[in-house]
Amino acid sequence: MSNIEVNFDGLVGPTHHYAGLSIDNNASFNNRYKLSNPRKAALQGLEKMKFLFDRGFFQGVFPPQLRPNIFALRKLGFSGTEKQILNSVANTSIDLLSAFTSASSMWLANAATISPSNDSLDRKVHFTVANLNNYLHRSQEHLFNAMILKKIFHNEKFFSHHSALIQQKSFSDEGSANHMRISWDEINQGIQIFVYGNSVFNHLKSKDFNYRQTLEASTAISRLHQLDPNYTLFFKQNPFAIKHGVFHNDVIAVSNKNLLFYHEYAFTNQNENIDKIISKSYKLNLPFIAIEVLEKDVKLSEAISSYLFNSQILSKNNGKMIILVPDECYYIENIWNYLNKIIANDLYPIDEIQTINLHESMCNGGGPACLRLKVMLNQEQFKSINANFLLNDLLYEKLKKWINKYYRDQLCINDLIDVQLLTEVYQALDELTQILKIGSIYKFQSI
Repeated sequence: MSNIEVNFDGLVGPTHHYAGLSIDNNASFNNRYKLSNPRKAALQGLEKMKFLFDRGFFQGVFPPQLRPNIFALRKLGFSGTEKQILNSVANTSIDLLSAFTSASSMWLANAATISPSNDSLDRKVHFTVANLNNYLHRSQEHLFNAMILKKIFHNEKFFSHHSALIQQKSFSDEGSANHMRISWDEINQGIQIFVYGNSVFNHLKSKDFNYRQTLEASTAISRLHQLDPNYTLFFKQNPFAIKHGVFHNDVIAVSNKNLLFYHEYAFTNQNENIDKIISKSYKLNLPFIAIEVLEKDVKLSEAISSYLFNSQILSKNNGKMIILVPDECYYIENIWNYLNKIIANDLYPIDEIQTINLHESMCNGGGPACLRLKVMLNQEQFKSINANFLLNDLLYEKLKKWINKYYRDQLCINDLIDVQLLTEVYQALDELTQILKIGSIYKFQSI
């Protein structure tokens, strides 16, 4: 029974703005306080989904979170009307208001780590929702993400859901952005690779730059997912790369089926780690293919600014692969030349490049792979999921109309204080739940 790959993309929320809240994300920090265009951001994300759907790939939609998060602000002692709360928070700190108004949940790769049933002892698909506890604006996301994942993957016969790990730095977890899988036919055992920044117990002895994923979090997830230790690997990120802006592994490495596409500075002990994949692939009779991009061909700084490795690589029906890259890759000569060398090489499975305009997301530090959560399902599992979250032509048209109706075409940091923006958010999200036919999922709907 062949498996099906479904990519769920996060709908960009109406409060998409540039606040520079993630200081280790170069694009985010460098575009701090610039004017954003929420409507354009949401439409660009939707067009990416539609492009893949039109190419025959299964595409899902994930609703945005409620922002501003008035309910959380009340728990911090802010009181009064919604307008009074927004003013009070802004007077305390505009950055605090920004953190509770962030649309960062659009980058769904951080929502959870997922293991297909092929690799789990109980033969279930396992989900561990990420705690995202490195930054305030993202740490608010896990409860909503868990709820929606359970609504989509609701059949307990097939799916096992795990709560976020302990909300403490020792178990910092940022989801599938730090997780890869090497496989062949997608039916049999695969090799799962967890990539971490450091071990918390080694941190005091280390001079490593700030990191987001811990070894302790990764090993905990591997236990929860009942993975075979013989086919589970843990790679440490190269501290040099982290220092220069590789805050997640998916900024410097991406996998699809039996292919690993990565930069020379992706991992510590890189040759040794690749040998581990080769050894385990041999035992699985898996023809592993590694494409290592050397610094002399594509500089680390170019890879980061273009998000070359934050591309999506997808398998086509003819056995070949397509690589979906941000437009930014086209405008950097070294990168575009390198991509064309790849598709010209018959030894590599990638035979097609497609560019996509995600400029609004890219300015906040998120490319094609950041926006999607990849789920591998068998036929029976796929039939059991909530189809209301799956994109089709009719849903696409409804969402496009919805975005144009409710989203502003510009937003600056000072606009977050506008209570009318909150009213617009309530109206937009209420209608979205009707479009998706998913009932009342937002707190304001139950008041």
